[in-house]
Amino acid sequence: MKQANWMAVGIAAAAIATVIGAGAVAKDGGAASTKGKVAVAVKADGADAPGMWMGVTEEEFKQLHELKQDAPAALKGEMVQLGEAKGYLSLPPGAKGPLPAVIVIHEWWGLNDHIKHWADRLAADGYAALAVDLYRGELATTPDRAMELIKAVEDEPSLKALRAGIDFLESDPRVKATHIGSIGWCFGGHWSLRTALLDPDLDACVLYYGRPVTEVAQLAGIKAEVLGVFGTQDASLPEETVGGFEAALKEAGVKARILRYDAVHAFANPSNPKYDQVSAGKAWDEVRELFGRTLKPGK
Repeated sequence: MKQANWMAVGIAAAAIATVIGAGAVAKDGGAASTKGKVAVAVKADGADAPGMWMGVTEEEFKQLHELKQDAPAALKGEMVQLGEAKGYLSLPPGAKGPLPAVIVIHEWWGLNDHIKHWADRLAADGYAALAVDLYRGELATTPDRAMELIKAVEDEPSLKALRAGIDFLESDPRVKATHIGSIGWCFGGHWSLRTALLDPDLDACVLYYGRPVTEVAQLAGIKAEVLGVFGTQDASLPEETVGGFEAALKEAGVKARILRYDAVHAFANPSNPKYDQVSAGKAWDEVRELFGRTLKPGK
């Protein structure tokens, strides 16, 4: 099983492993727990290294995700090269740079048409939206395949792809972004937060039910305003985890709001059969307010 290296801006890197089973050993010598769980590596100093979800079995975690096979609306963007990675760029019709921009990060299914549709939705709101592919072109249509892909993700190429995405938005003549935010769901929610750690100039960060970073020293490097969206019925992210994240953000001095909805994991994805339209709509209103205020100042 592949192990991913945990890299945090301004802090010495510590290794992280996504493991299944009891008695596994993380790369830095810490123990990985727990038996039968989708586990987070525990570093030698006892701190959790952010990674997968804890507290549910792998089978339970997979059952939290479903994927409808119906096609979304016609796509409006195009694929672009981001160094060794690729991304889907969607631009507001007829708009010219400079434009406010958003890095979009896919769920564990990969950069499928539903995530591209999210980018189109942001473009319709006036943003240059760039959905970065952290799976290098691979897509999952079953939970088993999604689990394989998520385990194969490594930190260094993923952070490099996200950095390339930010650079693209700042330099591409169609965009010339001066204000950039990030947004992601589930797997992508975690990486949205990692994007805020990666780039201290990021203006806003939205994570939907993504595994949070809870180490105060790491969070202290975030300058972006953070919006976390969670479901109180999400077995993979219990209130203990969400509340701990909220407290750590406050202690780190990060401007943040944590929203809780009476909903399950992945409730905001229309491609999920368990999509909660009411809760998703309320959360989207909050996202639009944050992005409008931080990425379109003066408007």
